[in-house]
Amino acid sequence: MPGHFEPLPGGGATVALDDVEISIIRSLAVQLLELIGPGPAEDAGDDPLAQLFAEGPSEPPADPVLRRLFPDAYTDPEREPGDPAEAEERRAHSAEFRRYTENDLRAGKRKNALAVIRTLDQIASSAEGGEAVLKLSPEQSRQWLSALNDLRLAIGSRLEISDEEDTDPLYRLPDQDPRKPMVLAYLWLGGLQETLVSTLMP
Repeated sequence: MPGHFEPLPGGGATVALDDVEISIIRSLAVQLLELIGPGPAEDAGDDPLAQLFAEGPSEPPADPVLRRLFPDAYTDPEREPGDPAEAEERRAHSAEFRRYTENDLRAGKRKNALAVIRTLDQIASSAEGGEAVLKLSPEQSRQWLSALNDLRLAIGSRLEISDEEDTDPLYRLPDQDPRKPMVLAYLWLGGLQETLVSTLMP
């Protein structure tokens, strides 16, 4: 899957994708939407004031992928404080921060994933049996970049990748290993993300 983004004159990015690539990215984005789910603010109805003040969860998600997508703000996995009082204070700050920010974070990630799905749907019919050219505006490019990052975080969490050293053994997996398709998707999305970043650089 050698597709890579290139800059468009005047801003934005373009990439040629075949029907298989479109199907893979769309499926991953749909799964991401299902995993994130609607935030509590979206259950507040049409009242914009209620949505504005709707509180989110205070505890980290149980799912490891969601914990990667919505990490605690005041904890450092590399350094846990030895003082129990300091640890408790950090947990309290993290819970308070999560309560007032996670709804917006979820809404943003949903918006980005939906942007990916909608732009792919616009070109899917023209890719049957061949390639279609996806053209993104600067705003859509940023949404795609954020969504690709979320998808890689999600797949990396399932593969238990916490840093680059964890990827070395994955490169050498035999073809029959059930993790192989996820590894290939992780690497491919990384290439797309890297080339998309380059199109957004001045």
